[in-house]
Amino acid sequence: MNIILLSGGSGKRLWPLSNDVRSKQFIKIFKNEDGTYESMVQRIFGSIRRVDPDATITIATSKSQISAIHNQVGNDVGISVEPCRRDTFPAIALATCYLVDELGVDESDPVVVCPVDPYVEDDYFEALKKLSDQAAKGEANLVLMGIEPTYPSEKYGYIIPASKDETAEVISFKEKPSAEVAKDYIKRGALWNGGVFAYKLSYVIKRAHELIDFTDYQDLFSKYETLKKISFDYAVVEKEDRIQVQRFSGAWKDLGTWNTLTEAMTENVVGKGVMNDNCSGVHILNELNVPIIAMGLSDVVISASPEGILVSDKEQSSYIKPYVDSLDQQIMFAEKSWGRYQVMDVEPDAMTIKVILNPGHSMNYHSHKHRDEVWVVLSGTGRTVVDGMEQNIKPGDVITMSAGCRHTVFADTELKLVEVQLGEDISVEDKQKYELE
Repeated sequence: MNIILLSGGSGKRLWPLSNDVRSKQFIKIFKNEDGTYESMVQRIFGSIRRVDPDATITIATSKSQISAIHNQVGNDVGISVEPCRRDTFPAIALATCYLVDELGVDESDPVVVCPVDPYVEDDYFEALKKLSDQAAKGEANLVLMGIEPTYPSEKYGYIIPASKDETAEVISFKEKPSAEVAKDYIKRGALWNGGVFAYKLSYVIKRAHELIDFTDYQDLFSKYETLKKISFDYAVVEKEDRIQVQRFSGAWKDLGTWNTLTEAMTENVVGKGVMNDNCSGVHILNELNVPIIAMGLSDVVISASPEGILVSDKEQSSYIKPYVDSLDQQIMFAEKSWGRYQVMDVEPDAMTIKVILNPGHSMNYHSHKHRDEVWVVLSGTGRTVVDGMEQNIKPGDVITMSAGCRHTVFADTELKLVEVQLGEDISVEDKQKYELE
């Protein structure tokens, strides 16, 4: 099975646990049997592998998410990088060409496209396989997953099928309606449109060539910034006559707000937090190393991270985006392919960061033009390379790097450092990468 997972968005509706680098799909809130936590992308990736261990999984995403993807699911995944945002049709066309031209998948093979962040159970992934098998038959150019609605939602578009069969022709699509109109749609047998569909690779490649002047994946990638912003629905779905829909009646939730996210959580407290017996419907999600105490609250979410602290009525939390947009704040934490970091303190000419490297990983060999750096090893072992000179490091060691000095660090075990940056112009853009000889 070939699968394209669409991974976009800035995650501002789930601030402060999400930011421009870590979108909602990377937040680790789902508890495993061993007590560890996993994110939506880890949950989706693992479930696909259980249903089809040989599935070709490609994530269509922006450059800013690549490190987090590798950090959370490893390197056994294809990544179709969108150079900039151009809506869903260019993103899906680019990922489709990536499968054919870069991974060598046959054009006659089917592919399933779905979001990376719904809350679903294993039956959803079995349904994805059925969707792929149906697309392979060639009875329709597009096969959609139609989700059996559980209430008259105003958040989703609706698919009107020709019959109540498991697989049916599509009569029409309806935009997001009012609750009253949604009730009428449901009476007529309408299904939610969850943005999940399948097609043969050749179909979208043909449609892409009809709308875009390009030769292959590399050419399309180089022209991406010049492409017109257009959704897949508008460019393809609305103009296609041969469409089928397959019904899906299993669990499916869009966890796009704190309200819906907390509904899917199996525990009320993640991180350091306690609440008294007079609390009801309260969730605490705390990434800070300080306790949170809640008393006498109802239907409230409390979330804390290095980005800030949110205390909100759950219903009101869905209106958070404009308030987050008004904040002018640098990224305070991020996951990288080698590990993660958290900003601890910011001064006019200095910044202090806690850095954690995963075992067997290293930073790029790099230098900074406008700042000096000092590393203090807190725990773990590894080695540094500073201007070509290598040395082993252990807890208590201090490594200094002047501006212009080339440096990197390798972790033998999990390695925790405090990094102090000193300079008048501290910026993430101030970084020059080199090949390590």
